[in-house]
Amino acid sequence: MPITHPTKTSLDSAVSKIFRRVVPLFIIMLICNQLNRSNIGYAREYLEADVGIGAAAYGFGAGVFFIAYAIFELPSNIMMEKFGARIWLTRIMVSWGLISAAMVFVQNAEMFYVLRFLLGAAEAGFFPAVIFYLAKWLPNSHRGRATALFLAGSSVAAAISGPVSGPLLSLNGLLGVHGWQWMFGIEGILSVVVGIIAYFFLDSHIKDAKWLGDDEKSALSQAIDREEAEKAEASGMGDGRSRWRMLADPKIILFCWIYFAIQLSIYANTFWLPSIVRRIEGTNDITVGLLSSLPWICAVVAMYLSSRVGDLTGNRRPLLIIALLTAAVGTYLAAIASPWLALVFLCIAAMGFKSASPLFWSFPQTMLHPLVLAPAIAVINSIGNLGGFVAPYGFGLIQSATGEVTWGLYALAIASALAAASVLLIHKNSKPAGAETEDEQETASATVN
Repeated sequence: MPITHPTKTSLDSAVSKIFRRVVPLFIIMLICNQLNRSNIGYAREYLEADVGIGAAAYGFGAGVFFIAYAIFELPSNIMMEKFGARIWLTRIMVSWGLISAAMVFVQNAEMFYVLRFLLGAAEAGFFPAVIFYLAKWLPNSHRGRATALFLAGSSVAAAISGPVSGPLLSLNGLLGVHGWQWMFGIEGILSVVVGIIAYFFLDSHIKDAKWLGDDEKSALSQAIDREEAEKAEASGMGDGRSRWRMLADPKIILFCWIYFAIQLSIYANTFWLPSIVRRIEGTNDITVGLLSSLPWICAVVAMYLSSRVGDLTGNRRPLLIIALLTAAVGTYLAAIASPWLALVFLCIAAMGFKSASPLFWSFPQTMLHPLVLAPAIAVINSIGNLGGFVAPYGFGLIQSATGEVTWGLYALAIASALAAASVLLIHKNSKPAGAETEDEQETASATVN
């Protein structure tokens, strides 16, 4: 039977409820996620002093997380489709919180590697599950802003990780426990608590949402079904091939490379920004934490504004290119500037590479066939996140060899510039699924503020 167009009032009401109930929860979950995977950046010097983990070992341990993440990403997403987002996201959060808390027991480099690997395995599937969830619950006219708000959680986490981790590190000696042990333990248990709360707030399918009225469920389901039908027709991938053969599409390979380049910059800064800031004379744990938050605060603002413009215009390609070029220029200038100026340029770079992430995800969400969307998101994210291994490990090797990370910043600038050029290779066969006229998108986007 033909899919009818939903009434605007019911659809707007449903979307507003999702922005009030689900999106904030996902932001909190991502904040916990980022705190637990990146807090080792603040513990690096203490792990070296107390456990004997040097720069190269630290870089490998920081990066091995992403090897496990890549291995278990696709299986995790398959399990999410089987068990539902509610159960699987709860499982992911509780398990990563417990493993992160277990970092308090690290006694040598080998144990550090094992726990980081297990943490990557536990977290695998979280990010693509949320991206897939948004694609199944929100129409395209609102999805870009929801994705940006969700991804802003990582910048919020980076911004508050310093002010949070610094005081926890200052608890050193309390009850005979090292400060870094307090940090890992408290931040890990926080994830467990949030994971349990998420179980009572999330629903796996629109039809299960008791907080939506019947008319809202119907309007939302019709809007999503209509977009998926258009997307299946426009993608040119629904010609009888299996979903697994669809994953070999060159478009997905291109997406993997662009996201890999974006992740290089994100994780190089996540793990090494505190070390770069420490070059500023007169800094301590507290001031390093506060100064390290500045690039991420700038990034939150830039992410939201760029994604809002993308939702309103429907033309995200030039915005993504500008964001990547901004990252390239800012990173290059940070490499050649004095410590204080380097921090300013890193703020500019962060506005670029963090804005690039939500802008990028609009392309897979709107260009890939619904059948292949879930596994494709997992593949893109897992391969892209290998940048999280290459960047910290590479920076560790560079610092061990030269005593500086300057050449690493040069490499990041080149990668961002090449990714910007690669965006020009993304071609759409036809009008994006669910795309509306500019006037229609302005009207739709104005309903949630």
